[in-house]
Amino acid sequence: RYSGLDIELQAAGDLPHHLVEDVAIVLGLAIADEVPTSAARYGSALIPMDEALAEAAIDVGGRPYYVGKLPAKLYTHFLHSFATNLGATLHVRVLRGDDTHHMVEAAIKATGMALRQALVDGGVVFSTKGSVTIERLD
Repeated sequence: RYSGLDIELQAAGDLPHHLVEDVAIVLGLAIADEVPTSAARYGSALIPMDEALAEAAIDVGGRPYYVGKLPAKLYTHFLHSFATNLGATLHVRVLRGDDTHHMVEAAIKATGMALRQALVDGGVVFSTKGSVTIERLD
């Protein structure tokens, strides 16, 4: 919702960790296939959620990297797997909060809002190197 993408996803798994990781991988790969060649590339957002405050900054320019720590390891792992498979650099910080749910929710919403900005088609390749394309063979 916060990314502005229309995605329907169904998943089932054996363990919560595997399920969350697999969803992050598939989601990252699916969005990677939809990044416009002339995407704005960068996005950032600061989101309050009651007492919690989180920010995210993303670059969908093809360099996978994740920096961030959420108060729940599983969600940190989700964002790391998502960024890696999207081919994005993603930085997430929880600036304050007491409620784990609020901190995680603010971080995920900030990531979605930052992604929304980054995926806007700006009409030109936002890089001094030009565009890089990757073709996957079946």
